[in-house]
Amino acid sequence: MIPAPTDVGTSLVVMGVSGVGKSTVAELFAQRTGLRFVDADDLHGAANIAKMSAGIPLTDEDRWPWLARVGAELAQHPPAVVACSALKRAYRDALRAQAPQTPFVLLSADATQIEAQVSARQGHFMPPALLQSQLAALEPLGDDEQGITIEVDAAPEVLVERMLRRYGIRLVSASS
Repeated sequence: MIPAPTDVGTSLVVMGVSGVGKSTVAELFAQRTGLRFVDADDLHGAANIAKMSAGIPLTDEDRWPWLARVGAELAQHPPAVVACSALKRAYRDALRAQAPQTPFVLLSADATQIEAQVSARQGHFMPPALLQSQLAALEPLGDDEQGITIEVDAAPEVLVERMLRRYGIRLVSASS
């Protein structure tokens, strides 16, 4: 289902595997719409960061407290654009339990493209070795989920334009 809000009154989650461009696209979308940007990676606890830094994939039990913090951020401080992996339907359901009207934008790309991006990234706690576990865990948006899938086949600015069009958001330029 493609929601078509007439304004930007709700939060939005930009989701996908590590290295697909969630933070870049979400932050640019936030800048274009004037919304607050939240990187869910910043809400991970120290134990999760240490585990991922050591190349150990997180379990569902590791993720639930983190998802509770992300959901609270969505519910208590809307509207915002949140970059969050939200790989599984159960994780998105947990976020929707706290912020029911939140749509999701799944960024999708070829695994080879994502691997190159992750390998080139500097200063992030998520090592390239964990990408395969994320790709294996990723569950596409269901037909009954509020959201859209955007193929990462262009520059982030182009992807944001697609998102704006798909959500029916029209921005007034400063020169208008």
